[in-house]
Amino acid sequence: MQYRELGKTGKKVSILGLGGEASVEDSNNPEKAEQIINQALDGGVNYVDTAPVYGSGGSEQNIGRVMAYRREEVFLASKTHERSYDGTMRLFEESLNRLQTDYLDLYQIHNLRLPGEVGEIFEKNGAVKALENLKDQGVIKHIGVTGHKDPLVLRQAIENYDFDCVLMALNAADPHRQSFKDGVLDLALEKKMGIIAMKVFAKGRLVENAGLTSYEEALGFVLTHPVSTAIIGTSTLEELEMNLSFCRDFVGFEAEKIHTIEEKTALKEKEGNFFKIEW
Repeated sequence: MQYRELGKTGKKVSILGLGGEASVEDSNNPEKAEQIINQALDGGVNYVDTAPVYGSGGSEQNIGRVMAYRREEVFLASKTHERSYDGTMRLFEESLNRLQTDYLDLYQIHNLRLPGEVGEIFEKNGAVKALENLKDQGVIKHIGVTGHKDPLVLRQAIENYDFDCVLMALNAADPHRQSFKDGVLDLALEKKMGIIAMKVFAKGRLVENAGLTSYEEALGFVLTHPVSTAIIGTSTLEELEMNLSFCRDFVGFEAEKIHTIEEKTALKEKEGNFFKIEW
């Protein structure tokens, strides 16, 4: 596995991160989820991302089954979808219990969508204050923020606060609509943030409906950019092994290939950006 610096955190993370959705969030099949998580860790993945809303807590529970005996191998990230201090503190305790741990490496404000939410999190009794207090207590190591709807909203948040990390949408269709690559990436680099990419495959639509011919094109496009890691939800062990194999031998694409991949998605960019429209 290849590893990159996670911004100014002082940590190195695998370029392939394990997302907490797909099979990992399935509370009806915890054995399969545990198998996928273990195989990812065995393959060198050390960045694991989850959230309370994934599988209504199922994702954190399944990851917690593995954290009970492999916690020290993992840079573990979860999120709060609450915008208030009290709501965030409640969610945090619930996450720790499900994850079977007493600390998180990264705790993130989840899915900023609207300009008004940026104001809410920075209020006196807002979520940011909760994260600061948790960091002071030593139960979270780093503070982050996430968004996949509107790059201007996410940019506003990181303009106004020194977050350690940002989790942002980035894929081959992104440049064609409300681009996070154009609207957020430059500022995150300037602030030396850890940059985590998501929506890499757009739930498979980039390859199935939006012009790309392989998942390797989609993942390689993202990893050629200056991100620390790309988190991917996994449905099967075969999918996981395909991604692990690609990341072991990954070499960044030439600029011409990046341009060609972007052109492939231009006519069907709505499929690759569906989460900006539908979510």
